[in-house]
Amino acid sequence: MLHLPILRGGVGQGDAPYRSLNVEVLPHVVTGKPVAEVSQANPGLIARDLARSAERRRVLEGLSGRELLAICGRAAKLFVEGELPCGIDGERQSPADYVRQLSSTTGMPEALCRANMAKLEFVFAEMERVLAGLSRGLDPEALDRGFIEEDGRTVSYLAQADSLGIILPSNSPGVHSLWLPSIALKTPVTLKPGSREPWTPLRACQAFLAAGCPPEAVAFYPTSHSGGAEILLGCGRSMLFGDQHTVRPWKNDHRVQLHGPGWSKVLLAADAFSAHDEGAILDVVAESVASNGGRSCVNASGVWVDRAAARGREFAAALAERLAGIEARPLDHPQAALAGFGDRRVAEAMSRMVDQHLATGGAEDLTARYRPVGDRLVEVDGLTYLLPTVVWCDDRNHPLAQTELLFPFVSVVEVDLQSDLDDLPPSLVVSALTDDANLRRRLLGHRSVERLNLGSIPTSRVSWDQPHEGNLFGHLYRQRSFQASA
Repeated sequence: MLHLPILRGGVGQGDAPYRSLNVEVLPHVVTGKPVAEVSQANPGLIARDLARSAERRRVLEGLSGRELLAICGRAAKLFVEGELPCGIDGERQSPADYVRQLSSTTGMPEALCRANMAKLEFVFAEMERVLAGLSRGLDPEALDRGFIEEDGRTVSYLAQADSLGIILPSNSPGVHSLWLPSIALKTPVTLKPGSREPWTPLRACQAFLAAGCPPEAVAFYPTSHSGGAEILLGCGRSMLFGDQHTVRPWKNDHRVQLHGPGWSKVLLAADAFSAHDEGAILDVVAESVASNGGRSCVNASGVWVDRAAARGREFAAALAERLAGIEARPLDHPQAALAGFGDRRVAEAMSRMVDQHLATGGAEDLTARYRPVGDRLVEVDGLTYLLPTVVWCDDRNHPLAQTELLFPFVSVVEVDLQSDLDDLPPSLVVSALTDDANLRRRLLGHRSVERLNLGSIPTSRVSWDQPHEGNLFGHLYRQRSFQASA
């Protein structure tokens, strides 16, 4: 059986992969048969290796920013076209193998796996542009020399960590675009992959290595929750992906950048309906909700419609009819747009929770009338799916108006935008369709909004020259005062 190894970041056995006696088996989401077994790193091993983090960083600092950008460029091509090491016994992985294996253990359709693969290729290839967005145009030479002259002023940045720890999810490979820039920023990565999705971080690591990156740059530790905690405690800076329960204990730890629930939203002001065709508005909202199978934290889970438009319920019904056209299809179907659930019980629990809240009143599943089959939960080709669901809520405080789930689920509610905007809860992304200057100004200053789109921009559309989900550069470096005598 294919055995996925541990990569120890050049510690212990140089660049040789490491096999652990402790393994976890990755099952196929449909057949349940083993796809691969994965070596598991114990917390003691991780702690010992992390003690060498400063050595790892010094190796990466030995390369110039330009050399690291060139490595990223080569890694882009290798990631999408190369046959890269995968198994501990020398097995290699083609791009087709990667897509098939990723889909088989996560339930993500192969078509979406390929779309995410293209997204990561873009970040690898356009790393200079991505870094410019994160650092607002800082010359990469500033990190080579430790300081630089810009517009007659000396600018210096101080690294905050010897390694960036990353605790990863299994819901979508697109999240890996967030940590890739760390290598170009001279900071080694220490990765804990999601339990069902070791494929993308391992392939990204192998692409870096094949492109000429030193082994010290990447460490890959499939491990338990306690192993993940060891990474968070041992790395000077970390990124943590997870739900509310996962991220809550680390909420007040400034070393850990949290990537928890997104609760992203679309705001439709009254003037949006006079300025835009309703079909165009539906396009924006439908893409916000359903792109990437609705599995990303940038997918909208809420739509606030200004009560002054008197169109909320009508719009919600139109959105329900549009999204009900998305069918569950087999994983290898070229038009598959929904991800399946490897554990049927998880899907059943989500659907049951929605129904329980609907039963309390004040909300209605508008999609139900448009589904070809009545039930939200369906089985196709042996895999369980949850069909898109649009819920109309009478009040923005209804529990379903504050819910985010791992499928295209969205609540639509009418609000008084002028008075309710101050109560907008924390939102990773807000797309606001309005030309109202007052609303725009208030949104620009709203501290609950992480990323703001003004205009017809879906919440799921990322501009790579802008910081996303926190600024990685600001997480890894801080500006400091610096003077040097001639």
